[in-house]
Amino acid sequence: MSPSYPSPYPPKTTCRYEFQGRGKERVQIVFQDFNLYHPMPNDPKDCENADSLDAFVHIDGRMEKIESFCGAVLPKPVMSNGPRLMLEFQSQLASRYSRGFKATYSFTENFGINTGTQLPDYPCAFVFNSNESRNGYFHSPNYPGFYPRDTECHYFFHGNIKEKVHLHFHFFDVEGVLPCEATSASDYVEFSNFMARDRKYSRHCGQLKEFDIESDRKFFRVTFRSNDRLDGTGFNASYHFLDEVEVYTGKPVGTSTSESYRRNGMDVLHLVLILLTVHLALPSH
Repeated sequence: MSPSYPSPYPPKTTCRYEFQGRGKERVQIVFQDFNLYHPMPNDPKDCENADSLDAFVHIDGRMEKIESFCGAVLPKPVMSNGPRLMLEFQSQLASRYSRGFKATYSFTENFGINTGTQLPDYPCAFVFNSNESRNGYFHSPNYPGFYPRDTECHYFFHGNIKEKVHLHFHFFDVEGVLPCEATSASDYVEFSNFMARDRKYSRHCGQLKEFDIESDRKFFRVTFRSNDRLDGTGFNASYHFLDEVEVYTGKPVGTSTSESYRRNGMDVLHLVLILLTVHLALPSH
């Protein structure tokens, strides 16, 4: 927390908070309260001349600033790209109405991902098995906060025989430009029906509207990769294991169910009956 919290912090003060994890641990900061003095409250993103809290991570042998927080908007969670993180609080003017900030820290190895089963043999990998749950959610590291830099995470989906998996991305913000390759310094999300790269699917990056991806068979891999330059909010998606004959349909308008399914065979039969009825009703020539 800031000095004297929840009482106003003193002016002309600098405080550093240094976090050092071990091995594969990442540092995650989650804010409970945030209220710093800002001389221009109508421009809360300009932290240059305001009291602020800066976050630094270790990149290429130096501590590099990744985020600055100021004003009274509660920051999203922050995660380091390795075992080290530093926060630096600087108050220039202060105010008797500014109570400062309060946050919790944790050293975690699961990247803030609490769904699926984590695989210990990978730096970041999670398995989603149809036998355990036929539907659920998964997201990028540290979501809804910015994902950490220089991070690769795999999501492996294992269905039963004659099953496939359908993914629906509700939110997608991954830094990059098409075709999302290293030459453009792009972060990306990659899809594959194999452990190797699958040319059937293009890499995805940028800010995208909701979209769907479906596997060809029972195994599917999703890989998220970030470089050491910029960061975004990442993605939030749901998964559904389907029988091969099932067709995924989105949420119908005016219903309360999250997703719905219809049998492909039943849809076709229904359509045939409608066409047959219309044909019989038409006058013959």
